[in-house]
Amino acid sequence: MPKQTFFNLSTEKRERIIAVALQEFKEFDYSKASISRIVAKAGIAKGSFYQYFSGKKDLFSHIIDLASEKKLDYLKDVQIGSENRDFFELLREVYIAGLKFSRDYPELGEISDNLMKSKDEKFKEEILGTSMQKSDAFLTALLQRGAEQGELKRGLDFRFIGFIMTRVSIALGEYAREKEYSERNMGKAIGDLIEMFGSGLRA
Repeated sequence: MPKQTFFNLSTEKRERIIAVALQEFKEFDYSKASISRIVAKAGIAKGSFYQYFSGKKDLFSHIIDLASEKKLDYLKDVQIGSENRDFFELLREVYIAGLKFSRDYPELGEISDNLMKSKDEKFKEEILGTSMQKSDAFLTALLQRGAEQGELKRGLDFRFIGFIMTRVSIALGEYAREKEYSERNMGKAIGDLIEMFGSGLRA
């Protein structure tokens, strides 16, 4: 969490520091990212940086928090009135919202997705906190409700399926970047994905 001195900065200066940090963490993975490069490009003294953040991990964690907040904003509209919608329609909207986030905030999306693919589970858990578990729980709850409403088969391991669906969302973002994302192409890809899930889950 940034220190209060960071939030006391002007909006322009805070945004400049974050923009430079985003570019650094996108170009280099966490271990190779450099505070020296960040402060040089942002035009601040290294001593000033440590008045704003306790270190590189603190800055990186703030970047991931920003990504989570932005992504949640995209999911809020999906959640409105969700109790009246078909499970597969809702799942499609969840994945589309995730792709719109990746399209509108490509650097945040890429940095966040790369962290989630990290094999350093301890570091990943430390940075992400409970955000992955919240995503798993959100999708698990959707699955359970779908079963209760008779849309999905009963007796499936919905916690495991929710876990898989969260990771599929990450893979979709990566696929969209590699294939030069267009809404039309990704709309079809998501449709194919929903059809695949439907074959195994639909009651």
